[in-house]
Amino acid sequence: MTSAPRPENPEPLLITAKSVSEAYARVLLHVLDHPGNEIAPLVLSVDGFDQGYDIPEDPQVRSTLDTLLKAKKKSDVEDVAYTIFPQQLWTMAQGHRAKLFEYYRMAFPFYRKQNARLNGRGLYFERLMMYGRGPCDGNQLEWILSQYDSRPGVRRSMWQATTFDPERDHSATAQLGFPCLQHVSFVPTKAGLVANAFYATQQLFDKAYGNYLGLAQLAAFVAHEMGIPLARLNVTIGVAKLERISKTDAAMKPLQVGLLGMGTVGLGTWTVLRRNEEEIGHRVEARLQQPEQRPGYQRSERSRRHGGETGAEAQC
Repeated sequence: MTSAPRPENPEPLLITAKSVSEAYARVLLHVLDHPGNEIAPLVLSVDGFDQGYDIPEDPQVRSTLDTLLKAKKKSDVEDVAYTIFPQQLWTMAQGHRAKLFEYYRMAFPFYRKQNARLNGRGLYFERLMMYGRGPCDGNQLEWILSQYDSRPGVRRSMWQATTFDPERDHSATAQLGFPCLQHVSFVPTKAGLVANAFYATQQLFDKAYGNYLGLAQLAAFVAHEMGIPLARLNVTIGVAKLERISKTDAAMKPLQVGLLGMGTVGLGTWTVLRRNEEEIGHRVEARLQQPEQRPGYQRSERSRRHGGETGAEAQC
């Protein structure tokens, strides 16, 4: 009896980048330039962080993606990142983590009440600092940081936190939007902090960039509190999926052009470049003629929106 041939086992895709924008660009262009809509598994490694804990981004890529997300009635990058780390509250706390935690505890009931359908199962940062049980009243981040400060030579396996809770999240529900991010860990090294995160699944179009940004902001916060630089962010995704938009959607073209402009042509994207070369030429010519009109991303205050737009649908 002849056995049927086994399906091809896909190799992991490893993407290295110097910014979250470059990481997103390389991943999305890979999907667009290859058959199918999934990468399984996907491994990202991002460095290029500076000493001041700022997260490097390409303003053009960020702005173009936000425009497309708005057109498709999806949460923008900042709102998705906020589910993982509330950067605005950290800015308000002015470097005091106790104030950050206090502000979030005060704000979270509002987030949940404003959108009970989406936020009812929780948010990622809420799981990290209000898990419901464990030391420090379930504040996993506070426990990690307090233990790091307590004495030298602590085992490195101590610096990990979970967002997945079998008691709450093992469900037979057909669709469960939260949590897709399962776990984070933090590894102090001689070069600085290395942060690691694992996703079971991830939506590439409307969640991935915000996920990368939020994780980088979370890692920068932990590095700041440890008093060391942020050296690297590693993200492992079991299944990365391009859904909720078609590869051939005309609205994707400006984003493709912007991604190609980051110098990622060497990723087998020559055919995509050829399809878009005329539009790229027009854009470059326009920028040379009118440099003062080059678009850039303007950060806006969105705290009032997080209760209404952030939630389970915005998680993955």
